[in-house]
Amino acid sequence: MELVYKSKVKASERPLIRGSKDIYDILKQIWDENKIDMLEEFKVIFLNRGNRITGVYNASSGGITGTVADSRLILAAAIKSLAVCIILAHNHPSGSVKPNRADEELTCKIKEAAKYHDIRVIEHIIVTSESYYSFADEGLS
Repeated sequence: MELVYKSKVKASERPLIRGSKDIYDILKQIWDENKIDMLEEFKVIFLNRGNRITGVYNASSGGITGTVADSRLILAAAIKSLAVCIILAHNHPSGSVKPNRADEELTCKIKEAAKYHDIRVIEHIIVTSESYYSFADEGLS
């Protein structure tokens, strides 16, 4: 058996994440603009040690008022992708960027579970078509 990791993109060409604005800019590029104000979706960005994006996982797609993000699937994808850090992201079709209790609880749950695999959750960002909320910038991540 041989374990191999191949990427079609050179490490130096992968987007570098320096802060929440970089994350929001990337998410705006990859989010379907026809859905961001219609239904809630949950995505996870995988990073290497250099804070460069190695991949994006579309964890779930739900309805108008919510979506179910399964922490086991998120962590399985992070482990398979060799992620060192992950960024959690979801949208609020309502246009409000304020996190609710379920958002905070899910962040804590995934963060705690990821620790057992030496994966850091460095951010959870809520996006809308007009703005974003950063858990890290607010001291919650």
